Amino acid sequence: MTDWGTLAPILWLSFQQTVYMVFWTMLVAGLLGLLLGVALHTTRRGVLLQNAPVFHLLNVLVNIIRPIPFIIFITAIGPLTLLVMGTTIGTRSVLFPMAAMATFVIGRIVEQNLVAVDPGVVEAARVMGAGRFRIIWSVLVPEALAPLILGYTFIFVAVVDMSAMAGYVGGGGLGDFAISYGYQQFDWTVTLVTVLIIIVIVQAAQLLGNRLARLVLRR
Repeated sequence: MTDWGTLAPILWLSFQQTVYMVFWTMLVAGLLGLLLGVALHTTRRGVLLQNAPVFHLLNVLVNIIRPIPFIIFITAIGPLTLLVMGTTIGTRSVLFPMAAMATFVIGRIVEQNLVAVDPGVVEAARVMGAGRFRIIWSVLVPEALAPLILGYTFIFVAVVDMSAMAGYVGGGGLGDFAISYGYQQFDWTVTLVTVLIIIVIVQAAQLLGNRLARLVLRR
């Protein structure tokens, strides 16, 4: 019989740790990934800030880092995490590898959505005399806003998944709770409850993302 009197406070702490990891990862990586994606798109040949060396450097970095499984990535950059965060253990320490990985994934998604923007819209803004940076932030990004919202919603789900794997390296969170008090203790009720909580988080984020995207499309 599951002792929820003992486990409930631990579950609540684990939930807070997951929210902490996901919130800060999405905030930091969301901003950095947007800048990276804009840089990837605008430095392409024939685009606003055409710069082949910069584009190829960023493109290679994304292609190298993005396919690495997160559980391998988080251990591979352990020395860098120690240098930046001062530790490789604990909820705070995993923010660095989570934000780093999410930045590169978001960057590629942002780039792909910006590529889909009608070039005619950008050209019209150039003809009207708008500067390059004004076009980027006043025309290019707003035109791709709806698919970008959906892309960020997709990334949110991936970040929740990252937070679950962070438990393997002492990051805490719901993933660690499910493993330590569910799987390792052969208590499938604990595992099921944890999975249901994660499903609720993901479904709430997906519904919000879909709604925001529809609102943007109707404007």
